[in-house]
Amino acid sequence: MIPPEEPLNLESLRLSRGDDEMRYLQSRRRRTFFILIFLLLAVSFFTWWFFTGTFFRPNVQVAPVIKMYPSQAVTLLNASGYVVAQRKASVSSKSTGRLSYVGVEEGSRVKKGEIIARLENEDLTAARDRAAANLNAARATLAQAEAEAADARLNYDRQKQLLAQNLISRQDYDTAATRYQKAVAAVANSRANIKSAAAALDEAQTAVEYSLIRAPFDGVVLTKNAEVGEVVAPFGAALNARAAVATMADMSSLMVEADVAEANINQVKVGQPVEILLDALPGVRFPGKVHMIVPTAERSKATIMVKVAFDSLDPRVLPEMSAKVAFLSRPLQRHEEQPRLVVNPKALVEKNGKLLAYVVKDQKVQAVPVETGPKLGDWVEVLGGLQEGDKVVLQPPKNLVNGDRVKVQES
Repeated sequence: MIPPEEPLNLESLRLSRGDDEMRYLQSRRRRTFFILIFLLLAVSFFTWWFFTGTFFRPNVQVAPVIKMYPSQAVTLLNASGYVVAQRKASVSSKSTGRLSYVGVEEGSRVKKGEIIARLENEDLTAARDRAAANLNAARATLAQAEAEAADARLNYDRQKQLLAQNLISRQDYDTAATRYQKAVAAVANSRANIKSAAAALDEAQTAVEYSLIRAPFDGVVLTKNAEVGEVVAPFGAALNARAAVATMADMSSLMVEADVAEANINQVKVGQPVEILLDALPGVRFPGKVHMIVPTAERSKATIMVKVAFDSLDPRVLPEMSAKVAFLSRPLQRHEEQPRLVVNPKALVEKNGKLLAYVVKDQKVQAVPVETGPKLGDWVEVLGGLQEGDKVVLQPPKNLVNGDRVKVQES
């Protein structure tokens, strides 16, 4: 009889390992796990430090050291406007004609009465010469009439004496008297003809003068509007005709026309000192004064125009330049005309009896001793220690020391 088969024991088939090998594998797994965790933390930390690097830096606010004009401390009001020539003209002719000469261009300086252009005027010149010849003929006729009148008077006086002596007849006397009266009338007629001829000459000369386009005042040509060969006419009345040959301005009449808000006009008065800053000349400030407050308001802008005159004109100042005007509370002294180096007083701290400011360079602070002058409005003048453009920390923390790294926030 065959005995029954015993069930298969799987545990008997498993390979057994030694205790030392098992401990080695477990230790190796733990080391690998901790190494991976450490590497992950290290990579995370260095990534965070590389992209921020400011976690441990104090967050500070900085402001620049600037140059400021002392006038800013006494400025009541600021307004903007433009340089405008108060005396300006579009120069044209009184008669219609074709230009035969143009003697100016943009920028030309001309004197009052100087010929800047001329129309074709040969016919007018001929008419003037004819009128001059007629005047000369009338003067010659007058001389002849005066000579005849002188002879007639002598004959009349002689005949009068002879008649008194009954040496001639009454008829001879009457003939002499009539001749004399005709001679006097001829003289009067010749004198009238001279006045008529002189008037005709003046008229012809005026017509010639109308063909000469002259500068109405001393000034500078701003625009040249016509060329030789073009037709000009008063007010451009003729078809395809130019209304003006050139536009010119009196540069001595330049003023700034600034718009002041209605709410602030009570801070402005005639004669008030001002300082003018032109965008084209940013490094120069021009002293001036209020010349006029135009007595009307601009409804759409709620402003009033104020005309400001320069104390002295600079040849670099040109019409239509944009300008800013500072209305001052008092005139400036001569020593206040130059800019001063200033700093925000919140950047100054006193340590160990010294006045310091913390200058930020390359995200680090550097303590700098500062020598200060008087206050200029909300600023303090810097006499030494700082330079224009330096970035200084405002209200520096008490624990801030020289060389600390900081996170900068612009003021």
